[in-house]
Amino acid sequence: MAVPSLPPRADRPAGESKKEKREQAKAERKAEYERKRAARKAEYESKQAARASRKGGGKVSVPATSAEATAPTAGAAPSAAQAAPAPARSGVKGPEARFDVPRPGGRLPSNGRSTHVALRATLLVTTCAFALGSCGVTGLVIGRSSVSVSPAALDDKDLDRYRLTDFPVQSAAVFAEEYASLCMTYAPENTDKRRESLARYISAGVDRDCGWNGKGKQQVKQANWDGTVEELPEYGKNGRYLNIQVTYTGGRTTTLSVPVYVKDLAGASGLRIVGNVGEMPLPVRDTAPALEKSEEVVDQELSTQLKDQVLAGYFKAWAASDTTALTRFTTPDATPAAVSGLAGALTAPVVQEVQALAPEGTEVGKKATYAQGQAVPARVTVVWGGGGADDAKAEVALKRSYRVTVVNTAQGWFIKDIHGGVMDPTGGRADTPSPASPTASPTVAPASGASAPAAAAAAPSGAASPASPKPAASAPAH
Repeated sequence: MAVPSLPPRADRPAGESKKEKREQAKAERKAEYERKRAARKAEYESKQAARASRKGGGKVSVPATSAEATAPTAGAAPSAAQAAPAPARSGVKGPEARFDVPRPGGRLPSNGRSTHVALRATLLVTTCAFALGSCGVTGLVIGRSSVSVSPAALDDKDLDRYRLTDFPVQSAAVFAEEYASLCMTYAPENTDKRRESLARYISAGVDRDCGWNGKGKQQVKQANWDGTVEELPEYGKNGRYLNIQVTYTGGRTTTLSVPVYVKDLAGASGLRIVGNVGEMPLPVRDTAPALEKSEEVVDQELSTQLKDQVLAGYFKAWAASDTTALTRFTTPDATPAAVSGLAGALTAPVVQEVQALAPEGTEVGKKATYAQGQAVPARVTVVWGGGGADDAKAEVALKRSYRVTVVNTAQGWFIKDIHGGVMDPTGGRADTPSPASPTASPTVAPASGASAPAAAAAAPSGAASPASPKPAASAPAH
């Protein structure tokens, strides 16, 4: 079957060749290029005119330039080039539009300039205020930290109570203790060596032999500062009298008042003994007052239960520092003292007495009740079999008292804390005369090497000498 031929295209003549098509397409591309070039040139000229107008202080009208003046005629292309208007940029809406174009990097037009200036001023003021505030706060902090708090603002009682002074008391006390030990230890065979040692402590006018005449022997067991400080007026803040308590190998105890000078208070250097020592009596003893407390009720049932079921095993594990066994008797939040132990320093504990205190408000003779998690204090007396580190003292029995805190749990009673020492519930002193014999005189040791009969004769009946050392008897621990 024969295929009919198509009619020729209406947009071009039927006899148009391929070469003519290429020439026509080339002419169209060239016309488009020229149109775009004319548009760019028109835009550039409008910017130049606006810049010149701004420099001259006036305005200039920039006519819209079309591509008709520059685009060449090429076949059918002129119709497309003529129909293309100039690009509407910088607010241009017509051939006679007037507008202001700021130069690159220049200021805004007059209608936005005031806003720009106000913004810059606000930022400047804010920055300055912030900087001034920071400087003020920094200066205040530095000024406050550089001000030293002087103890002069406190009264004399506070200065004495808290020992707020520039004088290095601790360093001076150690210096005085060393000198007192050398001074009160003497023997004829060590005269020269003793004098040489004393010379390192004393100033030029102090007795080089520290009051010893070269006869007899004496040995100091220990020398300790008793905490007493007295001002040395001749040296003001650089000098103090310090009382050193000296105990001799024979058992006698006395107090030496030692004058100490310190040249450099800040560095605690330049220490010197600037005078001869004086022997003083020991601190005067007194009677402790009776304890003021509410009536205590001891829960005997709980005390027996703790003694037999808890504390007996606990103290065995605590004495040996057996951490595995201690976990069976202590709470999870037990204190370090309760779970550490004595590491074998004492052995063979026997719980002699336990006094568990019932809660406040419990009436005597009635059963005490305890809530879950309630802590109860208990006073415990333990008799130890002796020192584990010294076999020679293994047969010695030592009685010691403890304050134990036990907690009631669902599984039973467990130890939470332990402290050493228990107060004497009656108060008073062991050597205080009893009401049955108010004129009885306590037995005390002589104060300064005198014989016992002489010391007893010097003291009035029923009174203890203020120079007496510690009493011979002591109250039993509870």
